[in-house]
Amino acid sequence: MIEETLLEAEEKMEKAVVVAKEDFAAIRTGRPGPATFNKITAEYYGAQTPINQLASFSVPEPRMVVVSPFDKTSMGQIEKAIRDSDLGVNPANDGNVIRVVFPDLSEERRKEYIKVVRSKAEDARVSIRNIRRHAKDAFDKAVKAGDIGEDEGHRAQEELEEITHKYVAEIDELLKHKETELLEV
Repeated sequence: MIEETLLEAEEKMEKAVVVAKEDFAAIRTGRPGPATFNKITAEYYGAQTPINQLASFSVPEPRMVVVSPFDKTSMGQIEKAIRDSDLGVNPANDGNVIRVVFPDLSEERRKEYIKVVRSKAEDARVSIRNIRRHAKDAFDKAVKAGDIGEDEGHRAQEELEEITHKYVAEIDELLKHKETELLEV
């Protein structure tokens, strides 16, 4: 029971780190890329669909991304989704492709991105702590019910703390790396 709970908690914490990595990848630093568009969805035949499933992306210049929709009828929706997103860009539609030119990152914009990154990192930490709390509750209930001994429950909680610290440290490392990336000019 202890091993299963710890394993489940560790898997969930790993997923929280993966989500944080994806969130960080969507925040552009110097050069925009396809990952910048990962979280943007457009309406396609009545359903919200990620635009990375509706189009291909290329980066012909350092500050430009060309979006080529697979289905030309979805071009207007993709353009609208990019315009309405938090990227702060105005896409240009020429009938065949959508060109998205990103402005240079100003110092002010970099600081805004750092705030966003810190917020996403804190969300990931909170998620990890919630997973820890649920696992700890499961151990407490098992001790109370007599399924495991108090010493076993205490050891399991110590192991859970070690796992939690490991994943929180991973989030902190990702945050530090992303902040460094954002501050590079």
